Amino acid sequence: MAEPRHPSEMVCWHTMKRTTVKLPEQLDARLRHEAARRGMTVSQLTREAIESHLGGRRRLLAAGAGRSGSDDVSERIEEILRAEVAP
Repeated sequence: MAEPRHPSEMVCWHTMKRTTVKLPEQLDARLRHEAARRGMTVSQLTREAIESHLGGRRRLLAAGAGRSGSDDVSERIEEILRAEVAP
């Protein structure tokens, strides 16, 4: 018997709509490459990108600031966050 999945890994298909999108070959290749790089499905990455573009769940770029190479991020975090949240 399979182990129960974590709730964040489960999808309620009855609450989702299927949409067909036509993409140029190069964009499709980039999408598939990025999904594979992140270890996620093309559908997951597409939903994430659409939500981000339309202002749904927001991923703050400052969340990855620890890898920026800048050594003053902790001192400038309020400024960085303000810039990302500003309209």
